[in-house]
Amino acid sequence: MSKLQVAILISGRGSNMESLATACAEESFPAAVCVVVSNRPEAEGVEKAASFGIDTAIVDHTRFDSKAAFEEALIAVLERHGTELICLAGFMRVLSEGFVKGFPQQILNIHPSLLPAFPGLHVQRKAIDHGVRYSGCTVHFVVPEVDAGPIVMQAVVPVEQDDSEDGLAARILEQEHLIYPEAVKLFAEGRLHIEGRRVHISNGEGD
Repeated sequence: MSKLQVAILISGRGSNMESLATACAEESFPAAVCVVVSNRPEAEGVEKAASFGIDTAIVDHTRFDSKAAFEEALIAVLERHGTELICLAGFMRVLSEGFVKGFPQQILNIHPSLLPAFPGLHVQRKAIDHGVRYSGCTVHFVVPEVDAGPIVMQAVVPVEQDDSEDGLAARILEQEHLIYPEAVKLFAEGRLHIEGRRVHISNGEGD
């Protein structure tokens, strides 16, 4: 059986990309990484992806006159590689409504909070400032609204009394590396079913 073709979009170090690539490299895993695309030429993750033998591409957003032109070039790369699922992994560009609707229920993102709490940036600081006892991470489908799509999977991380942003972020990242590949596996197995805002996970046995 052929593997689901996954494109990973990054902007930086690519640690979640590495966790996905490692999982996809397993023979039994039902997905494979077809390309890693960065909007930043200097992103560390590009070299890491190449070390896995994965095709890489740079679509530098600063070289385009408009967001539409940037996304058109991005789509061309994705289509050329036969992309069936897009995984955002630290991709620091907000995708347009047109782009998202062009890949309906085919884009996943991982966010370092327990959505719907603390969307956007600086989420560990927000969690500590608000005095929450638990934070974590969320894999969700991407919709035009930022960090608002149906939730696939979450992991909970306790917030310690003396936590720093960096310390909390590091513990959350460990959980991100576990649940993102699992969410991709469920998608590849056809076990994710969206009903309204909820994602139902089937047992894969014709239920």
